[in-house]
Amino acid sequence: MKVLFVGGTGVISEGVSRYVIEKGHELYLLNRGTRKEFIPKGAKLITGDIRDTKSCCETLKNHYFDVVVNWITFTPEHLKADIEIFKNKTDQYIFISSASAYQKPPSHYIVTESTPLENPYWQYSRDKIECEKIVTEEYSKNGFPVTIVRPSFTYGLSMIPAALNSWEHPWSLVDRMKNGKKIIVHGDGTSLWTMTHNKDFAKGFVGLFGNKKSIGDAFHITSDEVLTWDQIYRAIGQAAGIEPNIIHIPSDFIISIEPELEGALLGDKSYSIVIDNSKIKSFVPEFEAEIPFAKGIKKTVEYYLKHPELCTIDEDWNNLMDRIISAYEG
Repeated sequence: MKVLFVGGTGVISEGVSRYVIEKGHELYLLNRGTRKEFIPKGAKLITGDIRDTKSCCETLKNHYFDVVVNWITFTPEHLKADIEIFKNKTDQYIFISSASAYQKPPSHYIVTESTPLENPYWQYSRDKIECEKIVTEEYSKNGFPVTIVRPSFTYGLSMIPAALNSWEHPWSLVDRMKNGKKIIVHGDGTSLWTMTHNKDFAKGFVGLFGNKKSIGDAFHITSDEVLTWDQIYRAIGQAAGIEPNIIHIPSDFIISIEPELEGALLGDKSYSIVIDNSKIKSFVPEFEAEIPFAKGIKKTVEYYLKHPELCTIDEDWNNLMDRIISAYEG
């Protein structure tokens, strides 16, 4: 298949890009070429800016793709531009939504694709919900060939995943553990969550390519492993040879000190979530998540240790953690 990824070098997409190449598909990456170290061997780079609709239409005028995936569509404006660019350019457009779009707080802890989409806490999630409405309507009215995929917290070699960590400098959490500083875990640490390795996600995702029955439908793709947040943080510590010094702080209190965390906590990670993957397994029978978090995060930590230039520290984030702890204990 001839496949176009817009982006293709992010936390989730770089793992999927490698798998697409392994499966023998012809992969094109449309991006600005700023993360060339994550472009897999065999992929073909098309340099361009997806935010420049007119320029992209010109750049892609002689191309037609079996599958198009834009990994960086976040708002209704982004999606409307995608529809304009790709409406006659592909047999399947995969919209990357988010599992955070599911109802918060959830009416039931087991989440299926029919769980309502409703998130009053996070604009990011509300934008994804609105995008789903727009693209579903475009499918219904004009036959735009969309498949919707809702990833949950997915990580790989370049991401140390946690509810509270620096997005730009993920090593900050491990560094804090190494220095014996207190590590905030929201709530009492017992709420349930799932971490998914991008290699596992890739198998389910690529399995949807060319599946005509998936057009007009929505799927989530995650691991079946269910962990508490205490287990997640301890697995990160164990991967680095450390027992983290955990302090439990209620989500509401954390947000009272840093309101910008409302989306990530109340809009996503504060609630127990168990995701039912029956649907993706019925469409992609070969899909099975095989990498337990303890094994996957160990590989991630090892990758950082082999690349010390990545082990950068976010002092602003460190100071925020200290400020929240000081306020809670004071």
